[in-house]
Amino acid sequence: MSRFTEALVVSPLADGKTWVLINSFGYEVGEEGSGDVVNVEIGFMTDFASIPRVFWIVLPKWGKYGNAAVVHDWLYWSQKRERNAADQIMLEAMGVLAVPTWMRYSIYWAVRAFGWIAWNRNLWDRVDGFNRVMRGTEFKAIRESGRLGLLRRLSKHYLK
Repeated sequence: MSRFTEALVVSPLADGKTWVLINSFGYEVGEEGSGDVVNVEIGFMTDFASIPRVFWIVLPKWGKYGNAAVVHDWLYWSQKRERNAADQIMLEAMGVLAVPTWMRYSIYWAVRAFGWIAWNRNLWDRVDGFNRVMRGTEFKAIRESGRLGLLRRLSKHYLK
């Protein structure tokens, strides 16, 4: 069975919706000892699970699947693997976390259906020079992420 390499340690930013990774964290894909490790960079900004507010009563942004959501956010940001592979890794990681089957597959199918929005948003953010990895002492609770909201990002992209 696969495993997470370290405990997830994050700190909130002032915007109230973004957290920053303050220690090493990763996920070993497939089997323990596979050598296929997703290493999330220290300073990476995550919003955990990008679940619309209307569903938070059943699936909050943070839950038993939180570690898997951070790895998935990283894979969507770095885009070093195909989107489908990132979604499969998240599904596997939720299994490692013993997320209930109904919840695991609800989240998985939601990202399969709507994840292209976040995938493209990350691509456009990188093209515009935004970096979701804070460096050095930048990650303080008084700082905001500086990332455009989804609607502003979409409108900026499509109005170009």
